[in-house]
Amino acid sequence: MSKKGNILSGMRPSGKLHLGNYVGALENWVALQDQYQNYHLVADWHVLTTNATQPEKIFQDSIDMVIDWIGAGLDPSKSPMFIQSKIKEHAELHLLFSMLVTVNRLERNPTVKEQAKELHLEAIMSYGHLGYPVLQAADILIYKANLVPVGEDQAPHVELTREIARRFNKLYGNVFPIPEVKLTSFSRLPGTDGKKMSKSVGNIILLSDEPDVILKTLRKAVTDPQKVRKGDPGRPDVCLIFNYHEKFNSDETGKIAQGCRSGALGCVECKENLGKKLIDFLEPFRKNFKYYDNRRDDIIDILKDGEKKAREVAQETMSDVYEAMNFG
Repeated sequence: MSKKGNILSGMRPSGKLHLGNYVGALENWVALQDQYQNYHLVADWHVLTTNATQPEKIFQDSIDMVIDWIGAGLDPSKSPMFIQSKIKEHAELHLLFSMLVTVNRLERNPTVKEQAKELHLEAIMSYGHLGYPVLQAADILIYKANLVPVGEDQAPHVELTREIARRFNKLYGNVFPIPEVKLTSFSRLPGTDGKKMSKSVGNIILLSDEPDVILKTLRKAVTDPQKVRKGDPGRPDVCLIFNYHEKFNSDETGKIAQGCRSGALGCVECKENLGKKLIDFLEPFRKNFKYYDNRRDDIIDILKDGEKKAREVAQETMSDVYEAMNFG
């Protein structure tokens, strides 16, 4: 089958992935890998922008993450996976792109602002942190990506990528496509406390969580604050658990909404129902994680093979870049 174009997608290696990672990005990656030529990047340099003090953790976190990628359905034979820092051309293109964007433009990026505020880095933001959307632009454009599947929080970065591609093409010639954003219908799934899902907060369900952990986590999840006990009329549209039902139990949402509004359905029962659906949904993920967790050398081989394929494309792009720039 002829493929429509190229995709570059990546994640910072933070270890095992949670439902928010799956819904916000990974699900999209898997669905698109037969339609596009996908490249999937373990963004280890990006980790250093907010935490440069523990680089020794990054490699094992990378392996855990790639295990979840494969467990979720990414096929290495279709979608090369590789570690960003192994392809030095990313840094080379990042340097050139950094000459095409102003500091003021970077400071207006809402995602960087939000992240700095969340991590209390406003007064101590590093040069690398401020400029990491430019490195992300290099990550995307070095594979001449036409489409970028991301969560909604990353969409502003892709807009900057589009700006940089247009500026380069205008100055030097048409080397880069202008990539489009691809969001899922559930581009951001809240954590179990209703806030942004985050490991540091602990409001997550991992793709590899055991059934008892999933049920325990859901018992603590927030619901409609006005529905205190069974019999009270509820508001599905403001209930976190109903939001999860819409994603993982869509066939029953009509019945659940009716029972919630009438008071006939209690929150405990509603959570138990969701728990069963999530346990069944995540069963293949758990099995795959356990399988590859005992075969980590296989994951390293997969990354090395992906690195070879990615490097060939990156080197070809850099040749195009220098030729367009008449750089000698």
